[in-house]
Amino acid sequence: MDTMRDRFITTASQLLEEEPRLAVVLADISADGFAPARRAHPDRVINVGIREQLLIGAGAGMALTGMRPIMHTFASFLVERPFEQVKLDFGHQGVGGILVSAGGSYDWPAGGFTHMSPGDVALLDTLEGWTVHVPGHPDEAEALLRGAVDGDDRVYVRLSLQANREARPVAGGGGFSVVREGRNGTVVAVGPMLDNVLTATEGLDVSVLYATTVRPFDAAGLRRAVGAGARADVVIVEPYLAGTSTARANEALMEVPHRVLGLGVGRAELRRYGQLDEHLAAHGLDARGLRERITGFLRG
Repeated sequence: MDTMRDRFITTASQLLEEEPRLAVVLADISADGFAPARRAHPDRVINVGIREQLLIGAGAGMALTGMRPIMHTFASFLVERPFEQVKLDFGHQGVGGILVSAGGSYDWPAGGFTHMSPGDVALLDTLEGWTVHVPGHPDEAEALLRGAVDGDDRVYVRLSLQANREARPVAGGGGFSVVREGRNGTVVAVGPMLDNVLTATEGLDVSVLYATTVRPFDAAGLRRAVGAGARADVVIVEPYLAGTSTARANEALMEVPHRVLGLGVGRAELRRYGQLDEHLAAHGLDARGLRERITGFLRG
């Protein structure tokens, strides 16, 4: 299976042939993959070098002329480093564009904390009007990217090396899809967390929802899933900062007695490089860690 990043390069290169107003702006990352597209469309595939603030500023300038820019680099360099430009050049100026990241929270541990971005979605949450997609499979990444190109809004597509074994249909309108139904709790699995969540909840009488779009948050879908019981127990498993979506869930369930547990990447920095699966286990996001935390919460 190709990676989400591989699929992004292939899909975006095809879309450049189909969409004359589309542009791709790079900051060295993935430049080799886009070399054929750059030769074919030198005016619409731009590499600004390792200058991430310029990456965002150039994309916003294109958007002001009516183009649909895709800006791409590692998440830490796409959202965190040029955050002021994201806030002002897109939000303040009221233009749209597509941010497509790579690297996830810790896809390349050897790169150190400079190349990790567990707080990217939480940071974008401080801004107005961003749609946030978190695909769990390359097929889903392609579908979400194609849908984003058709619009004019502000979209973040968060790509990762972590992936589920099988793709699932991307829910229309960005809503949560029901993977498994149960009576004793609801677990929301975001993007590449689904396989581990399904393994962790095997044999438990819980509902499992799958989310590839987390902003806007599907409040109505969550309310439907918890039903009309005396109380609702909800666990949200996200591949980025733990608790990023707990406030949204609390708002959705404000008229229902409920508890919400937010699982994800902890705030403590893990200072040994290790491997991706070791980071998953250290943050309790492997199947064993999830099982222990979910069952402990539901017994409470």
